[in-house]
Amino acid sequence: MTTFIRSFRPSASQLLISLLVAGLGWLSGQALSSVDQDLRIMYTEYTLGATDLAHISADIMRYRNTIIRALEADSQKDFERITESLPDQRARIQHAVDRYAAAGLRVSRSGRSEPEDIEAVRRSLDQYFSVASTTVQLLTQEWTAVSPAEREAIRRKAEEHASDNAGPKMIQVSLALNRLLDTVADVAKDMRDEGTKAIQRTSLLLVGGSFFIAFLNLFFTRQRGGTSLHIDGPDEREINSGHSPTPLPLASDTPAVVLRQE
Repeated sequence: MTTFIRSFRPSASQLLISLLVAGLGWLSGQALSSVDQDLRIMYTEYTLGATDLAHISADIMRYRNTIIRALEADSQKDFERITESLPDQRARIQHAVDRYAAAGLRVSRSGRSEPEDIEAVRRSLDQYFSVASTTVQLLTQEWTAVSPAEREAIRRKAEEHASDNAGPKMIQVSLALNRLLDTVADVAKDMRDEGTKAIQRTSLLLVGGSFFIAFLNLFFTRQRGGTSLHIDGPDEREINSGHSPTPLPLASDTPAVVLRQE
């Protein structure tokens, strides 16, 4: 094993090709990791986030319908039974907004800003809940009033307040949510385009790098083949003339020559 390790001495061309392969793999891995991260963000923060925003819109409508039902309650018991779910509905709406705001908010290439839009949604929700709370307080005073005339006056005031103030605030919430959804779609489109470009760049890098490494491998192989050793054989001119070269005298031939001379 030690002999094998000592005998293994990579050439400069082998080291260059190995480094190119390792660098190409590292760059491809980084690009694919970035695309994978963007896909996770798009699912966890935008697909699920858009679903949460859609639930917020439905919960706001449910909250609004609960206020309307409270206005139509025939007794204090029905009023208390209807309005007891309002705090939970409001907490669920605010929790969904806070959860989306805690994600990595971004600004699209067109200039649409998620932080600004989520802040606009919060402001519109706070204004609507403030107006709705005033309506609920008026209805509570209605059921504690002594005379029927006072009760009727408070109910009329609560209905006017819900119509003139809560209605427009509800429209502002819907508009803010719609704008935020458009911004979410715009930012998600930018991330999709960036992922597509990253995949295209990685594909070109892999194809171009593979062809370049293959070319280098062929170039160095041919270069090593051109410098191979050449063993010289007999002189071609002597072979073609039909004469073999004169053999050299051997050491054993010398004594015979001496005897003949004597």
